[in-house]
Amino acid sequence: MKRLDWYIIRKFLGTFFFSIVLILSIAIVFDMTEKMDDFFEHQVPLKEIIFDYYLPFIPYYMNMFSSLFIFISVIFFTSKMAGNSEIIAIQAAGVSYHRMMVPYAVSATILFALGVFLGGWIIPRSAARMLNFTDKYVEHFTTENARNIQLEVEPGTILYIESFQRRSEIGYRCSIEYFEGKTLVSRLTADRIYYDSLEYWHLDHYTQRTFTGLRENLERGGRKDIVLPIDPNELFITAQQAQQMTTPELRRYIKRQLQRGSGNVKPFEVEYHKRWAMPLGAFIMTLLGVTMSSRRQRGGMGKNLGLGIMLTAGYILFSTVSTTFSVNNVMSPLMAAWLPNFVFLAISIPLYIRASR
Repeated sequence: MKRLDWYIIRKFLGTFFFSIVLILSIAIVFDMTEKMDDFFEHQVPLKEIIFDYYLPFIPYYMNMFSSLFIFISVIFFTSKMAGNSEIIAIQAAGVSYHRMMVPYAVSATILFALGVFLGGWIIPRSAARMLNFTDKYVEHFTTENARNIQLEVEPGTILYIESFQRRSEIGYRCSIEYFEGKTLVSRLTADRIYYDSLEYWHLDHYTQRTFTGLRENLERGGRKDIVLPIDPNELFITAQQAQQMTTPELRRYIKRQLQRGSGNVKPFEVEYHKRWAMPLGAFIMTLLGVTMSSRRQRGGMGKNLGLGIMLTAGYILFSTVSTTFSVNNVMSPLMAAWLPNFVFLAISIPLYIRASR
């Protein structure tokens, strides 16, 4: 690492964090203005506003718009270097364009590692606090009732509940089917199902049919205790809660739900892949930003900044649209998360080759 490398790294990271402070400060002011009526209406304590909402607000939105911050930072300070003829002086000193990219790559690697760590472990806990605050004081989005639940709670055991109440932990009109391979061996139905603790459940007014070849054994009763490896909270997990899971928790949840045959796993798969794809976008945004701003242009950095913001907005929009396509089964979660990176990488490489010449 030479003095030039440290100079560019300081410029890169300093501009990146300065832009975060500036833009998020403005965002917080606008958000506070919008939600001030809700805060006064519910008489929210100042401590909760600061520590449960706005303190988690910063890393949450910093991670969400990291591509924008990186792109603007690279274009801003690289355009300034080009305008001051620093890049001309660097190349006149015998430093090649490829060698000049080394400190940019080092800075992008630091931001990639930071993005993976924050997005996988720190931000999920912050997002949980922020979303709980929003649900409590601003916009209620959690539900107390779940309907038409059907999932494989363990291999060969299919659970169906017509309706389930979160508060009382009682379900109505349920059935449990037991299979050996593709053969139905038993079917248990009940008017109500109660959760006790540690995977213990109780059935009221049950009927159990056991099939042995062509023979059927019928059993009826008022109460039956069974073990089901499922917690009532798992019946109310929504797509928004994917953001509240750490990366290991998210990976385990996806694996378990796929084994159960759950149909609500696509948003979780998209979130998992995006936690790797979005930080990796730091390299692509850096490459694209340098190639667009390393030449001195008439009109200064304003033109580069305007074009950069448009391209980054397109990247974020593309990522959002591909996510919607995945949730609607138009494309796979893997493709939805990585397609924006592939497209912008295809744009960046020809521009880089042209700029290096």
